Amino acid sequence: MTERAEPGAVAAETSVVPGVGKRRRGWVLAGVAVVLGGVLGFHRLVPNWPGRLGSLIESFLPWGSVLVVLLLVVALVRRSAVALVALLLPVGVWVDTFGGLLVPGEESGGRELVVVQHNVSDENRDPAGTARALADSGADLVALEELVDPQLAAYEKALAADYPHHVVRGTVGLWSKHPLSGEQVVDIKPRSIDEGWSRGLRAVVRSPYGDVVAYVAHLPSVRVGVGGLASQRRDESAALLGRAIADESVEPVILLGDLNGVVEDRGLRPLTSQLAVAESGFAFSFPAAFPLARIDQVMARSAAVGHIRTLPATGSDHLPVVARVSLE
Repeated sequence: MTERAEPGAVAAETSVVPGVGKRRRGWVLAGVAVVLGGVLGFHRLVPNWPGRLGSLIESFLPWGSVLVVLLLVVALVRRSAVALVALLLPVGVWVDTFGGLLVPGEESGGRELVVVQHNVSDENRDPAGTARALADSGADLVALEELVDPQLAAYEKALAADYPHHVVRGTVGLWSKHPLSGEQVVDIKPRSIDEGWSRGLRAVVRSPYGDVVAYVAHLPSVRVGVGGLASQRRDESAALLGRAIADESVEPVILLGDLNGVVEDRGLRPLTSQLAVAESGFAFSFPAAFPLARIDQVMARSAAVGHIRTLPATGSDHLPVVARVSLE
């Protein structure tokens, strides 16, 4: 014998369950927002294992804004007030961390050097055109990486008129409008790399405002795979470079280079712990076709790096970056 449901029982069930589902989804969204805010604000606490997870997250921290926008859209569609309130956390953390980069840099007081950093690519098919584009920036200093024969001769010829002083060591070089002295190799080669690898140099620039030490470096590449971020060699090289800069006796110091890492990446802490980074501008430089991160850096000590921006694409897979360095 089939029992008959009491009138209104089914209606009561269907009227309650949907509301419960919406509230649950709202709390799930709120939870995701809180976790995202925590990662953005406390990424240094994320362990770097397995697969250098912490460095991997830090490499893409600015793109946390995309996740915030996606969560905002979902929260609006779901009409979840609790999720919208929770989203204030990641929004606030992102603005506090990266909002300053959106503000135009302050006007210089006059004691400044304009510098360009560019990994020109060892497969660049138009080195002369690349050199001319960099010279058109009017920079005082131009740092280049991946300089190989026969392209090197083309760079030297194309830059000679605007930059009468230059030094090349290994595959990195520095071109200057001002005299150079004290040129030397900086050994940043990881132990696991064979001999013949030279990607660091130091030179003293006799600028109109006094001597400035310039370092040019190209740290080892990193790879993202199923095992995570392979950055052991990069991190070791960064530590060697950081040690050399810490021992530097001349001030100010300017570091230009393809560091294969963003300034938030803990693998670059040996450098960012003692050098100032750009105060404004994102200047995503790699890959040139669809820039996702700025791995081409300008840093300084006893000086301030103002607004940093990219220049138009050249024949490289990197975009050039240009910045104004104000000397103290």
